[in-house]
Amino acid sequence: MIHPSPRPLTLEAAKDLQGLLRAEIGPGLGEQELDDIEGRFGFRFAADHRVFLSAGLPHGSRSWPDWRHGDPEDLRARLSWPVEGVLFDVEHNGFWYPDWGPKPAETSDALRIARIELAAVPQLVPLYSHRYLPGTAGESGHPVLSVHQTDIIYYGNDLSDYIRHEFTGRSNGHSRTRATVGFWSYIVEGCSETAFTTPHDHYAATPAEAVEHLRMLALERLIGRQVHDDQLVQAGLVSLALDVEAPSLRLLAGLSHDEYGQACVLFEQVLTELGLASSLPANDTDLPWESARWELVRWWLRLIVKGSTAPAAGGGVIAYDGWGVLARPEALKPLVDLVNDWEANEHDTREEIANAIVTEAERLLAGPWPPHTG
Repeated sequence: MIHPSPRPLTLEAAKDLQGLLRAEIGPGLGEQELDDIEGRFGFRFAADHRVFLSAGLPHGSRSWPDWRHGDPEDLRARLSWPVEGVLFDVEHNGFWYPDWGPKPAETSDALRIARIELAAVPQLVPLYSHRYLPGTAGESGHPVLSVHQTDIIYYGNDLSDYIRHEFTGRSNGHSRTRATVGFWSYIVEGCSETAFTTPHDHYAATPAEAVEHLRMLALERLIGRQVHDDQLVQAGLVSLALDVEAPSLRLLAGLSHDEYGQACVLFEQVLTELGLASSLPANDTDLPWESARWELVRWWLRLIVKGSTAPAAGGGVIAYDGWGVLARPEALKPLVDLVNDWEANEHDTREEIANAIVTEAERLLAGPWPPHTG
């Protein structure tokens, strides 16, 4: 899909966005102040980020970087957070970017190469808490990223969409505008640890579960989440192995890598043959794809409980494409709060929070569905 070029953020629109914030707004940063900040810390603001800060400087909470009076060491720590998180995963969790070449056997050598390579990637600039915008001068419309080591997900199509999503629970609900952000695009879209494409292991053990998985992939495509061709082929292979009967299933499962371009058409045929296409919900409420999202939230919760997806990763998907778009239902807030706690805490406390996310997912699944949405 070719995405339209985003409209540059205007000063007036930025001020309107800041009216949605639960923060004090101080005088905006002048052009010279912005230039001085970029020179002092060695990065460049993206164009819409620069306009946003020119309209006013949010403060009154440590979550907002104080570019005017903040502690320089704190600001440097925020700027280094994304790279340090990647280096942590290189050292402790086996992460390696394929374009860096073969991974050295020695961890110290791997870290040395990673540091050199990461020095050349686009800088991520803190916007709010652990939400970042790529710092590419003169460019607008980058997605806002939520960054924790290599667990990086989209948290807004662009700055305007992010503000509405984070602070009002409203998003445009459509496919994301994906700007080119080099290395970071790989982590969000190409790496297996991503929540833009739901990160989960295949779990189907019965024909019914295989068909359910096909339906969930169809729902994710319906609401605008990315489902890669190889996922469709893999789901077809699992369904075929479990004796799901559909004439086009063997064709889908049998596609070679060079033939993956046919996967979407064959997947649609499989949906029709299984009677799934006609059963998909309609977009007939004020909230984008409301019934589809509630069905997906239940599935994402089950993936968390089954251990098919990491609790924080699955919870992040629910927070963004469930709770955030469904006008922030109170029933999901305890789970979203736990996900935020996981993001904000250090590594030695995350296991306990992850277990609490699983427990909350179990509690939600044990109750009526959809849960009380008041």
